[in-house]
Amino acid sequence: MVSTSALVNGTMLAYDDVGSGPVVLLIHGFPLNRQMWRPQMAILVAAGYRVIAPDLRGFGDSDVTDAPCSMDLLADDLVELQDHLGVSQAAVVGMSMGGYLLFNLLERYPQRVQAAVFAVTRAVADDAEGRAARRRMADEVVKFGPQVVADRFQQLLFAPGTETERPRLAEDVYGWMVSTASSGLAGGLLAMGQRRDATALLPAIAAPSLAIGAAQDRACPPEHLQAIADAIPGCRLCIIPGAGHLVNLEQPGDFNRTLLGFLREALPTPLNLPDLACDCSSDHSGA
Repeated sequence: MVSTSALVNGTMLAYDDVGSGPVVLLIHGFPLNRQMWRPQMAILVAAGYRVIAPDLRGFGDSDVTDAPCSMDLLADDLVELQDHLGVSQAAVVGMSMGGYLLFNLLERYPQRVQAAVFAVTRAVADDAEGRAARRRMADEVVKFGPQVVADRFQQLLFAPGTETERPRLAEDVYGWMVSTASSGLAGGLLAMGQRRDATALLPAIAAPSLAIGAAQDRACPPEHLQAIADAIPGCRLCIIPGAGHLVNLEQPGDFNRTLLGFLREALPTPLNLPDLACDCSSDHSGA
């Protein structure tokens, strides 16, 4: 694995770049970093893909900047990173906040998205109450530190019982959150609160698409993924049982089978892959 950083769009972004073949860009969720993709990296590379997993500005090992943060700015960072790496198109997997960025890319840079995977995310924007709540949390995290976000989000990220059954995973995730700079967390919160509603965009999305939800997700209930799949022509849907918001970490086997089954058809590689189609009972193609 090649872990490095590059100066793009006025900031230093850290990223992993590993493998060869069709490119898969993994965009992490809030308030996490690229380490959340550990269960997917080697599997994707073994299946014949080049995987790029960046830390968004303000998160993980990427720099924190003083510039006001927005979805447009974060999406521009990703496009400039692709340019830096010589990547014209990629299959983009966006988890939660990463899904908001995927919608932004599809709105402003559709030619850069070869296939789209929406994981535990939603197309609707925050309402006034939601935006106000994000502003309050942003103020609190700047004043009191990243544990404000970590303590609140730890309650939302996992399915019931996961923290008890897998304490090491819970400790790792909490550690990622509290190690994030307060200004990065505040910038992410404000950017999410100000994002545009993507509902009207959905019927115009032409890229092969997959929506992945989690049956026990308390942060983004499965009906949001149902709505995405229903509105995007030909979009597939899989709701993975036994998982909360961190579905790729809680149920990596099901998540990987679902993702690879989709990529095998949308972005085939020369490798002879086994049958990896999603076996979720709720899998369907949207109209």
